[in-house]
Amino acid sequence: MAARSKARRHAFEILFEAWQRDSSPAEVLLRRGKPQGEELAEHAHAVRIIEGVDAHRERIDDLLATYAVGWTLDRMPAVDLIVLRMGAFELLWADDVPDGVAISEAVALATDFSTEESPKFVNGLLSKLQGVKSTLTL
Repeated sequence: MAARSKARRHAFEILFEAWQRDSSPAEVLLRRGKPQGEELAEHAHAVRIIEGVDAHRERIDDLLATYAVGWTLDRMPAVDLIVLRMGAFELLWADDVPDGVAISEAVALATDFSTEESPKFVNGLLSKLQGVKSTLTL
């Protein structure tokens, strides 16, 4: 598995744990401690995603709510919502991540951790955001 894919998986685990414990992602990161060796580079990208999702969460949630036809954020499975937040952050704020990579990595996480229908849902919603990306005020 590529380093950035591992970083995304790590970021997902941190964000999901924070949601489950009703705590901040920063608290979960602190509790887990800083990794050593090879994991350090992966950790840096994971932290970037975690901090980006946290910093832009309100705007991300507004966009997801706007473009998720027939779905409210409250109705979405937590796993899907976290994956969508991560994908939206990388799609809209991480200029060094190609749009296709942001979407496909989010779909891969949904495939690994969520329901059978989730990858299609994640792909569709992030693709909508990609389509309107140039018109959005971030």
